[in-house]
Amino acid sequence: MLAAERRNEILTQLRQEGRVIVADLSKKYDVTEETIRRDLEKIEQDGFAERTYGGAVLKENSKDELPFLVRKRANVEAKKRIAARIGGMIEDGDRIMLDASTTALFVAKQIRQKKDITVITNSIEILLELSDVEGWRVMSTGGTLRPEALSLLGYQAERMVSEFYVDKAIISCKGIDFHKGISDFNERESGLKKQMLASASTRILAVDGNKFGKVSFTKILDFAELDMIVTDYELDEAWLEKLEDCKVEVVAV
Repeated sequence: MLAAERRNEILTQLRQEGRVIVADLSKKYDVTEETIRRDLEKIEQDGFAERTYGGAVLKENSKDELPFLVRKRANVEAKKRIAARIGGMIEDGDRIMLDASTTALFVAKQIRQKKDITVITNSIEILLELSDVEGWRVMSTGGTLRPEALSLLGYQAERMVSEFYVDKAIISCKGIDFHKGISDFNERESGLKKQMLASASTRILAVDGNKFGKVSFTKILDFAELDMIVTDYELDEAWLEKLEDCKVEVVAV
């Protein structure tokens, strides 16, 4: 495992549990305690943690959304599996919308060999990823740059999305909760994602297991507003019954 990947996993654990212990991390990753201390020093320098004797605690203001480039390296294998399954659902000639999530970026990477695809996205990373694909129509939503998410947002983006109809819209989220539905960190991101789904014949939520049981800042939508959830999370009977009642297809990877 690369040091950057290990630090991302440590940061994820910090955000979930509030604290980490050097000795435990050393055993978990089979590296020296000094290596873990260097990892925690870097995480502290990035502003996400405060080191303590024997470990570190989550910094009080670090509930802010993680930068895109950090999130892109988190839970990569699950996102790749989800993206591969969604990629298999996209057919030559499809018109699709992709949000600015890291999972949507993996979907874009998966479908580069498809033909005659139209992509509408507010993601700077996806625009760059697809910039050299021949025979596609790649369209930016326009809007105001949100640097930490590498996304374009605002009135211009929502208006542009509302003027097109597509075969499939693929979005992700920051939280999916049994009672409170699907939520995200930023209200402008949520508004645009909701508009993307409203413009699509098939509405797909791509979400890895780390998001289940979590509630973020602003609600995107209820389950009944989706057609499909693609996830690596093993849903129990209660979840499956609820989604069946909402007429949401569950695709497990």
